[in-house]
Amino acid sequence: MSKMDALRAMREARYEQAAARAGKTTASPKATKRPPVAPAEPTRAAPVPDSEPALCGHRNMSGRTCTREHGHAAKSHRYS
Repeated sequence: MSKMDALRAMREARYEQAAARAGKTTASPKATKRPPVAPAEPTRAAPVPDSEPALCGHRNMSGRTCTREHGHAAKSHRYS
């Protein structure tokens, strides 16, 4: 048996094992009845004091947020 034949046989054996595992079924989550849940009240955002201007809030890929004022005209953001 060549190396490629051995690899093919191993791959087919793993495929058969995975297919057998997928064929097994367990109790479905729909089988359990749960009582209906009342919708939660929407939370209100804390009011922003007038002394502080609202920030842009744009986030970069690392999670930092822009510290410029909301709606700034500059093309770039200042992250901190």
